[in-house]
Amino acid sequence: MSSIDHYENFPVASWLCPARLRPAVAALYHFARTADDLADEGQDPAHHRLDALGEYRADLQNCLSLNTTTSVRWPKVFGALQSTVEQHHLPAQPLFDLLDAFEQDVVYTSVGQGYRNRAELMDYCRRSANPVGRLMLHLYGVADAPSLAQSDAICTALQLINFWQDRAEDLQHGRDYLPHGHSLDQELRFARELMMQGAPLARRVKGRAGWELRAVVQGGLRILDKLDTRVETADHKQLARPTLKKPDFIRIAWRCVRM
Repeated sequence: MSSIDHYENFPVASWLCPARLRPAVAALYHFARTADDLADEGQDPAHHRLDALGEYRADLQNCLSLNTTTSVRWPKVFGALQSTVEQHHLPAQPLFDLLDAFEQDVVYTSVGQGYRNRAELMDYCRRSANPVGRLMLHLYGVADAPSLAQSDAICTALQLINFWQDRAEDLQHGRDYLPHGHSLDQELRFARELMMQGAPLARRVKGRAGWELRAVVQGGLRILDKLDTRVETADHKQLARPTLKKPDFIRIAWRCVRM
């Protein structure tokens, strides 16, 4: 998987994240980051990485069954996750969905398989990105269907933005997330549409969580602004990842307030 600087969706250590939830968010972050590392890093052949993810899945099953021996290989990951699952009654499916996505990414990359259409890519995002938002909403006590749908839109948009800003690097490593027959311009517009569909969630979620969401939405939209400009003037196969600088953060903060 093309990482989001190791799951920067998670507001780990952010001052916007309520202090009472930081241990839970950190536990989820380290669970996802470790799985991402197993799937994506190092020079191990695909079957070795899949074996490691299989062991990781078994440890997750033990963790969710509240087995006292949660993991030998990753005790810190699953010890903290088990406490978080118990304390916050986390749903299991989003955690398994993340592992499904990591395993799929290993297989697709190993055989050089791209995505035949947008629906196939969206199904991947459903498991690779949307669980992050659903787990976060669960921690914040938000579970209504409209909020979950808007969270899915934001998370899928973030995943797609990550793909397109890292496209040049991904292609060098044999990963191609652009659906067959689609242009990068089309997919940037689609990511923006999804982000705008999800944006109202940031106004409904109260307190720090709502401000965190505003920053996520506006940060994603600002990166899209930069990608739109660069795609017009560059070969997207050599497109450099955009960076956000002080003026960008000032603009993001202003847009957050205007929301």
